[in-house]
Amino acid sequence: FWRAGNIAPGFRHADVLPKTTENAVAFIQEHAASGPFFLYVPLSAPHTPWLPADDFRETSGAGYYGDFVAQVDHAVGNILQAIDDLDRETLLIFTSDNGAHWPVNDRTTFGHDANGPWRGQKADIWEGGHRVPFLVRWPGHAEPGSTSDQLVSLTDLMATFATLLGSDLPHASAEDSYDFLSVLTGTGTGSRDAMIQHSHSGMFAVRQNSWKLILGRGSGGFTYPRNITPEPGEPIGQLYDLSADPAEERNVYLDHPAIVDSLTALLEGYQSAGRSRR
Repeated sequence: FWRAGNIAPGFRHADVLPKTTENAVAFIQEHAASGPFFLYVPLSAPHTPWLPADDFRETSGAGYYGDFVAQVDHAVGNILQAIDDLDRETLLIFTSDNGAHWPVNDRTTFGHDANGPWRGQKADIWEGGHRVPFLVRWPGHAEPGSTSDQLVSLTDLMATFATLLGSDLPHASAEDSYDFLSVLTGTGTGSRDAMIQHSHSGMFAVRQNSWKLILGRGSGGFTYPRNITPEPGEPIGQLYDLSADPAEERNVYLDHPAIVDSLTALLEGYQSAGRSRR
């Protein structure tokens, strides 16, 4: 499951997730009597190597991957308990940097869709590669059980935290970060209306409101076929209306040339400017 190469003496891959969790809990406990703190916890699971601890083996019904996810759930529970012990208005965000690595054969083998209804998986240009959970708990500020359809990117965290801290974000910093604090508090809709996406093999997509344009055919990632060479008269790209077709099953590229042109110009404008935030 892992690449060959040098390794530090005493290092064990299986220890990474438990040790990360232990250190996160210790950090929180150490700040119990101090002022505000910021903690970023980059959980190693469920990335490869899939090494769930013995207590989690064969508990998920979804193989090693599912068992490792179950261990992540346990780790997050320990971190949450440490936060609860502080009795503070702590903002907690749980998210992921990409969709699950869950090939089509895994859906058949385990009867489970790790990416829910979204097409594709990690590395793909489709929604299964980019649309990820974004769970927020913020007592006194974010309404429990509420949801939002607002378009948000992980790049937006910096601008949002800057607003939360009352800091001005320089124009040349975090060029693709938009403040969405008002979305978290339920007092506004944020300022992002478009987003650039990029697949493992370099295929670009741009989304604006419900429209998503992909500059190429195929997944651009792990799902077969990665690339499709269109026949004469076939669309050279993909266009989906995610409000009517969230599973990206109906390519309407040829039906809406004006939208294709508009989104292509938007993407090229961002690329030329080297930034998307105005």
